[in-house]
Amino acid sequence: MTPMDTPIKDRYYVRNVVGISVVEFIWGLGLPVVVESTFLQLFLKNMGASGFALGMIPFFFFIGTSIFALLSSYMTNGMVFKRRAVVLLHLVSGISLLVFGALLALLGTANILVMFFICYAVFSVCIGMTLPVWLNYLVKIFSEDRSTSGLAYMMIAQNTAKLISSLVILKVVERYAFAPMAAAIIFLVVGLLFVLGSLFFFLTREESERESASPVRPSFFSFVRDTQRHMMRNRNFLVFLGSDLELYIVVTVISFYAAYATDFGGVAPAVAAGVFVGLIYSGAIMSNVLLGTLGWLSLKHKAMASKLASITAVLLLAIWCEPLSFFLASFLLGASRGTRMIVFAPAVKKLSGLSDATPYFAVAPILTLPLAMGLPLACGHFLDRMAWMQGDAYRLMLGVVALLLVGTLVCAWRTDFSRQPGFREDRSAGTVSAPGCTVPSRVPHHDQG
Repeated sequence: MTPMDTPIKDRYYVRNVVGISVVEFIWGLGLPVVVESTFLQLFLKNMGASGFALGMIPFFFFIGTSIFALLSSYMTNGMVFKRRAVVLLHLVSGISLLVFGALLALLGTANILVMFFICYAVFSVCIGMTLPVWLNYLVKIFSEDRSTSGLAYMMIAQNTAKLISSLVILKVVERYAFAPMAAAIIFLVVGLLFVLGSLFFFLTREESERESASPVRPSFFSFVRDTQRHMMRNRNFLVFLGSDLELYIVVTVISFYAAYATDFGGVAPAVAAGVFVGLIYSGAIMSNVLLGTLGWLSLKHKAMASKLASITAVLLLAIWCEPLSFFLASFLLGASRGTRMIVFAPAVKKLSGLSDATPYFAVAPILTLPLAMGLPLACGHFLDRMAWMQGDAYRLMLGVVALLLVGTLVCAWRTDFSRQPGFREDRSAGTVSAPGCTVPSRVPHHDQG
């Protein structure tokens, strides 16, 4: 971040915070239904889904956010202004849910699981293409000093909406259970919310960090290869990436623990679908306020706090199978997820050393894909095979998960958040070596509108 960047970006700080916060509030009303959702797993379980099938929810989601993120990253590589791309990708994600809701309303329960997984796979692809461009846009419109606080306000808005949504889900499930027509209406409403919310990105302003002329786009394979090479030389970033494996572990826990609670913890399905989600987002709001807007702890200690919260939550679930333990664990899992959301984007931007970190946001999930794909499927398969153990099968799985989380804590502790990698810079030519291409040095100028 150059000294010139900071005052220009800070001039639009309030406007950009408002713009992305409105987007995330509207999206937050729908996210509890489709992402890291206790509603979704209980809906599918009510439709006859097995543990392995439940594991396919995060499996498809991580496949989409890993592989297809490369496509949107490549397509937007060298694009000076990315706001239109961000809006378009968000719109497509919302439309995919509208299609599923319409199919569910028209076809009912006929082949509902097959229909769901086809549509959810499409949704995952759409989200996967959206994430790297969106994350890079968020850190691009804020100065480095104010990016964490800006993202914290955004996440407070999103998690507040999620909390409201969880209470609505609780009432809907209490009244209609998981009736297909009620579920169809829910998915249609979520799709409409996503489409509407996407339009509020037009309130934000972005500044160019390059000269107006875009670099020559390399081939797709060169783009991926050069980014991977750049990342492989960045050992400090790879250690950080090891710490971020916590995301996939926590999402796997969230994908199964509602079924554990309803089968063996004495928790009613409506409570698991609504109250658990509400507590998750309450924990996220708390972490957003304390660690984001109030600025508690350094970036490194924020990352470590996230791991400590998730380890404590998993141990609670493994040792103490009572309703109170599920409530406490939900809050802690939310605190962990909320902290990760305000740490990840600024950390990637800083540790990558790139003005446009979209390649890092896109390629990094490829490196973590084996765990992201394998862990939820392995856990689902294990729970199916060990069903005769009943609650002990879940407890054994959670014990292994706790050990994995300890490993992520060690990686966070070993990451040096104060250091950026250097690149080769040709000062006479004014160029900097970056993944996939050689781009002009950063010369900020004003957004065209």
